[in-house]
Amino acid sequence: MTTPAPDILDHYASGYERERLRAGPSQLELARTRELLGRHLPPPPAVILDVGGGPGTYARWLASQGYDVHLVDPVPIHIEQALQDDADPPLASAVVGDARHLGVADASADVALLMGPLYHLTERTDRMLALREAARVVRPGGLVLAVGITRFASLLDGLSSGFLDDPEFVAIVERDLRSGQHRNSGNHPGYFTTAYFHHPDELREEIVEAGLTAIDTVAIEGPGRWVPQDVDAWWDDPVRRERLLDAVRAVEREPSLIGLGPHMMVIARRAP
Repeated sequence: MTTPAPDILDHYASGYERERLRAGPSQLELARTRELLGRHLPPPPAVILDVGGGPGTYARWLASQGYDVHLVDPVPIHIEQALQDDADPPLASAVVGDARHLGVADASADVALLMGPLYHLTERTDRMLALREAARVVRPGGLVLAVGITRFASLLDGLSSGFLDDPEFVAIVERDLRSGQHRNSGNHPGYFTTAYFHHPDELREEIVEAGLTAIDTVAIEGPGRWVPQDVDAWWDDPVRRERLLDAVRAVEREPSLIGLGPHMMVIARRAP
């Protein structure tokens, strides 16, 4: 198994990822990802391989829905956290592993989730290995749901947060837009870590090249990630929360707007 780059391990070493989706704008990411999973997954009990699933935020939720969920992540603290949590029912398994070499039998899962690996594998050859592994382990007709960070995420984050006042962040944005290669050489805690940011068309192309059939491409948060600024106030009000979700749903498939949010998902199928 290949160990992630040291800066990626350092980024996640605090274990913050377990709580990240529970507050602020990330609540929209959590709600929308759950919504999209609920829309596309086969009914339980189905076998789901959550590859790069972090500390198991989605894996535990899916297990509670009756799915047989196997979690794989390259960051040891994430697996430790997933195993510490008293989920009922528990995960079927949770192991440290590599998206490029899963060590799972052919056609052994109904669904493979890739909701982290494709942006932490910065070389295209590695992303293709991960996608082909996902295609290998799902059954004929099975699904692969893959998430990427959009090419414009840092630019939009900088406009929203004020990070563009920092020349160091401006240089990060310029590199992102030029090549998609995101680097945080100054190790600023708010500027993320080593990653690759996809153009929406590029993510779909990689999935098709891996031998999968792309059946849907949607924005997860869309423009809702950046407005309104006071997302907590909106989220705590059921009426305003639903208006925000409705706004995101209204443009989730609009090609000209898919890159207007930080995350996008491609839903793909292995040939029967």
